[in-house]
Amino acid sequence: MTGIGDDPFIAAVKPLVDAMGGEMLPPDQAGDDDVVLTWEGRDIVAVRLPQLADSLDHILAALERKHGKPLAELDRKEKQQVVKALEGRGAFSVRHGVETVASALGVSRFTVYNYLNRENAAQRQ
Repeated sequence: MTGIGDDPFIAAVKPLVDAMGGEMLPPDQAGDDDVVLTWEGRDIVAVRLPQLADSLDHILAALERKHGKPLAELDRKEKQQVVKALEGRGAFSVRHGVETVASALGVSRFTVYNYLNRENAAQRQ
């Protein structure tokens, strides 16, 4: 994060930006798709958000860190919980989302769809 000082606002938003897989840069380097955060009337930092597909990869990596092992090594119930959490975060609205998640979990696309259908059936009851 070159060119950005030790502003307390930056320190406050950094964990959120990191969790989203974003990048922080000086406001004067912001592009058209970047979000400039303003505090007390001055531009403090620009945030470059990742593309949706990159966000999914970032979310999967965070889930692996949370579980302390590759997602493919989780048991079936844990994988179902991961799919439920990912659905809640919109992971399957991303192009090739099901394929990406299936690969990370070490299961087939069919299995991911089964997990999704099982969750949706449980919610209808």
